[in-house]
Amino acid sequence: MSSLPFTYECATSLNVVVIKIGGSLAHSEKLRTCLQHIARLFANQAVVIVPGGGVFADQVRSLQQVWHFDDTTAHTMALLAMQQMALFYQSVHPEFKIISHSQDIKRQYAVQKKLLWSPNISELEAAQLNPSWDVTSDSLAAWLANTLPAKELILVKSASIDSSLSFAELAQRDIIDKAFCTMIDNANYPIKIIHVDDLL
Repeated sequence: MSSLPFTYECATSLNVVVIKIGGSLAHSEKLRTCLQHIARLFANQAVVIVPGGGVFADQVRSLQQVWHFDDTTAHTMALLAMQQMALFYQSVHPEFKIISHSQDIKRQYAVQKKLLWSPNISELEAAQLNPSWDVTSDSLAAWLANTLPAKELILVKSASIDSSLSFAELAQRDIIDKAFCTMIDNANYPIKIIHVDDLL
C-alpha cells in the first residue's frame, strides 16, 4: 500500500475514516462485497464513503469532447455524477446514510456511523476548488478529509497498485488525479491507496 509518513496528531481531528470507492467498481459484484466488508470492518468506527463518478462522470467527459462546454460546467456535472453514484451505492447497501454537507457529517458522525457523501455543490463552489478534470473524486475525498478533519483517508481502486510508487508517480500513471498531491500537502492523517482486493 502506498502511504505518506503522516501521523494524525491533530487534537481536533474527528474519529472518522474517509474511504473513497472508485466508481469503476459499479460494474463488479465486488462493490457489494466492498461495502459489506467496510460496514463490518468499521462496525464501531464512523466511516464516510466517497463515491467515484464512474460511468456517469465518463458520460460527462464524452459529452464535453463533443460539445466543448467549459470545465466549470463539466465539473458541476461530475459532482452530480458522484451524487448519482451515492444513490446507487446506498441502493446496494442501505445501511449507509446519504449526507451532503461536511458540517452535517461533523454533527452526526457520532450517532450515524455509516455515511455516504453526496457532495454539496454550493459548499464546494465556496471552497473555490479548481474546476477541472485534475480534480476528481480522489481530490474531493482528500478535501473532505482535510475539512473534517478525518482520522484517516483510504482510496480503494480497481486498478493494480504498485506499492513502490510514490503518490506523484501514481498521479503520473493516472491511478490518482493530478491535483491529489497538492490537496494532501498539509494533511496530518495517514493516507492509503489500495486495490479493492487488498481491502477485502
